[in-house]
Parts: sequence; C-alpha cells; structure tokens
Amino acid sequence: MPSIPPAGSHREISSPSNPHVKELAALRRRRHRQNSGVTLVEGYEELDLALRAGVRPRELYFCPALTGGSDPRNVLARAAEQGAALYSLSRQAFDKAAYREGPDGWLAVVPDIETDLSRLKVDDRALFLVCESVEKPGNLGSMLRTADAAGVTAVISANPVTDWGNPNVIRASKGTVFAVPIASAGSEEVMNWLAEHSVNVVATTPDTDVLMADLDMTGPTAILVGSEKYGLSDRWLEGSHTKAKIPMFGQVDSLNVAVSAALFTYEAVRQRMASQQR
Repeated sequence: MPSIPPAGSHREISSPSNPHVKELAALRRRRHRQNSGVTLVEGYEELDLALRAGVRPRELYFCPALTGGSDPRNVLARAAEQGAALYSLSRQAFDKAAYREGPDGWLAVVPDIETDLSRLKVDDRALFLVCESVEKPGNLGSMLRTADAAGVTAVISANPVTDWGNPNVIRASKGTVFAVPIASAGSEEVMNWLAEHSVNVVATTPDTDVLMADLDMTGPTAILVGSEKYGLSDRWLEGSHTKAKIPMFGQVDSLNVAVSAALFTYEAVRQRMASQQR
C-alpha cells in the first residue's frame, strides 16, 4: 500500500492557529470561497474522484493520525504531479480545519467550479436536469449522483440558493460535482438558453393529469424540479412545454425533490434505451 511521502516533500503543520489552518476554516463561508476563487474538497473518495475528473488541486492537506499513513490510490502523488503543495497536519490542526464530523484526514483546496451556462453542449439526445432554487446541499448532491449514474448531459441551477462549491454539496455528491457538467444562472437566462437550443421543457408537478411515462423524452429534454418548500414557480410552470407527474397512490401528493428528479431522469433513460432497441 503506498504510504505518506517522506519528510521534505511536504510541509508539516502542528498548530491550529497556523495561517493555512485559519484560511481553510474561513473557506467554509460562501463569500470567502467566491472572493478567493476556490473551494474545498474533503474526504478521500471525493478527492480521488475530483482528480480522476481532471481537477488540479492547489493545496492538499492530510493528517497521518487519521489516514493511518496509507494512500492506496496514491492520491498524494497524483496531486503533487498536478502542482499541488502538500501539507501534513497534526490531529489538532486538522480538526480545526475540517468541516466534517469524523473527518478521514484528507482535505484539498481546488479552483472554483465552472458554472457558465454557455459552456454546455446540446445534441439530439441531450438530457438536462434543471433545479430551481433548491436549497439543501444534500438534495443537490443527491441529484448530482443521479445525474452521474444516468449519464445526464448537465445539471443547471436556476436562481441558485446554494452554490455548487458548498462543501456539503461536494460531500453529498460524493465528488460527482466535478464529473457532471453544471451551470448556474437566473431563471430567465436559463429559459432563454433552453429555447435557443430547442430543448423540450418538462415541468414536474402534481397539478396535472399527465403521467411522466406518457411523455416522449427521447429528444433534447430538460426536466424541471422546484424548491423543497414551494416547488416550481409559476414562471417555470407557465414557460414549460409540458407538465407531468409521478403516479402516486398514498395520502401525500409530493416526494422529496431529489427522489422526484431521480424518477423522472430514469424514466427518460428507460425511454431512450427502449428507442435504441427498436
């Protein structure tokens, strides 16, 4: 098993009051991340996926007392090859820097995630997941994992409340925020962009008689989901081409937004797989 690099190849930090440690703690704040143009990746699995997705860390911090002195996927060497500065932290210093409870001893500073809408590509089988004002990082992370698994073209945050660089989004997504193309923009800009690219817009809502299985989502499609509390706004409901719902037979009339997004996404995947077999 590859081990922690020898002394001399990294700097050792023992004090929780070290400026590097203070800066890591400050990067938990959205405004500080945005002003600095960076974000945090905490966790070995998340960091490994980020590296595989082509992320070039600026700094990588590890705590031998927590990692057990092992690095089975050679993350440190790969990060160093990308130009990252390496720092070994004492347990006390890492506890001050980490934002997770029960950290695993891995933390990196990486460039802020690109979210420009114009970077996204559209082809004749494009599938987008658009989330309007979704607030909870756990829901955004879950949707990213679904998008990664389902091969979604991109996830777009319209009128974003939570930024994609939120450390809890990165954690909940298991690092797939670096593997799935993402974008953020105001609702009007997103609507105009979808219209310019002739993307069929499907609004998810219980207030319709149309079931999701009755739609044709084999062409360029955007699946819209709304905020946890209010669902989709009237502007999106009025601006969509189609409204559709998930069949439900119990007492409640709605599901968790990430669950709804997953069901609609995989209905689109099912249709596309079936069309290829014809």
